[in-house]
Amino acid sequence: MKGEFIMEKHIINAETGLQYTLVGDYYLPNLVLPAQKEYTIGRFGRVRLRYLKNHRSRLYTELLTSGMLNAHLHEIDEAANDRLEILTQQMAIAQSVDEQLKAENQMAWVQQMNNIRNKVEEIVMSEVIYV
Repeated sequence: MKGEFIMEKHIINAETGLQYTLVGDYYLPNLVLPAQKEYTIGRFGRVRLRYLKNHRSRLYTELLTSGMLNAHLHEIDEAANDRLEILTQQMAIAQSVDEQLKAENQMAWVQQMNNIRNKVEEIVMSEVIYV
């Protein structure tokens, strides 16, 4: 076959040092994420991930391509859980929701603790997750 040009399977860009592989008619860069520690991501980390994808796509892409996304989500998850615990304790003390109330009237204690928990989750979401 005359005039047919055969493309190499792998090439290296002399200027950047990046390696490329021929896929179909295009050369795609051989990109590999750096090794990173895998963390289990909890509820707040998953909410943060959804927020980043939907509202902060640039930050999401930067964290993803740098290999720092999982560590960031883990850090946010821990910070949110710590903040949740501290604020819940503080609000329970401020509103006199204690073991005595729990012993005397369990339903009232559960209702008040649920209200406190809901308020605290809103605070944590606005202070830690949606930033």
